[in-house]
Amino acid sequence: MGSAARPEADAPARKNRLGRGLGALLGDYLDADIRTGGADRLPVASIAPNPKQPRRAFPEAELDELARSIAENGLLQPLLVRSAPGGARSEYELVAGERRLRAVKRLGWADVPAITRQVEDDALLVFALVENLQREALNPIEEAEGYRALEAEHGLSHAAIARSVGKSRSTVANMLRLLKLPASVRRLVENTDLTTGHARALLGVNDPVQLAELARRAVQSGWSVREVERRVRQRGPRKKRRLRARQRRDPAVDALEEELRAALATRVRVLARKDGKGVIEIPYRTAGDFGRVFELITGRDASEVVS
Repeated sequence: MGSAARPEADAPARKNRLGRGLGALLGDYLDADIRTGGADRLPVASIAPNPKQPRRAFPEAELDELARSIAENGLLQPLLVRSAPGGARSEYELVAGERRLRAVKRLGWADVPAITRQVEDDALLVFALVENLQREALNPIEEAEGYRALEAEHGLSHAAIARSVGKSRSTVANMLRLLKLPASVRRLVENTDLTTGHARALLGVNDPVQLAELARRAVQSGWSVREVERRVRQRGPRKKRRLRARQRRDPAVDALEEELRAALATRVRVLARKDGKGVIEIPYRTAGDFGRVFELITGRDASEVVS
């Protein structure tokens, strides 16, 4: 990244600039340039996407609607671009306006109004984040991953991230906690099957398999956030009893049990006896869940066996 090549003494200045917010990043240039007609027309083919774009999903219906609006009313706000770094295939790199760029491509435009500015690497992500947050276009996981990138790649504190994107520090911290969820649960949040309130409540469950199981039940049963919180609280005493029982067991059995739980995504229990014999219990909750477990174990769909 371009910012990595700068002297370390410049790092505090970059952090302070980002910490003052979006206006401080680029000097509120956009409104001024629109008023003075400062946009140029650039070839669409010369503009590469923003490499720091936090948004992954661009629904087809949404882009079609935007393309129809642009075809009827024109492009009311130009794109924001920067000169592409050395060695890039394209002449320009998008800073803001991903949806608009995709829409004009659908319309077959050869060129598009755009404002060119010098934008450092560390500002690309902030600008894309704020643009999407203002449009409420990011799902919670995309938003959290954007904050994590600002923290990990640019060394920003939660307070600095909050100032940059116009959120409270506690909001940023709570969003980042969502990334501790198992991948299967993060997908439920991304797909809006679970709200951020459900997800935060589920973080009270330490066992990732149990957490994923509880998340699936919450979706299937349509539990409210309060109901999820109640179920999480109920697991506290049982967890202590399980820990005491595990202390008396062979650690190898515990490790294998955990692997089975992760592989089958259900609460597998291994009941081992001192003579080396034992039982493996694999619970399921519905006929569909049984079919899922059967397919994971055998590699075959249940319909191939039972018509």
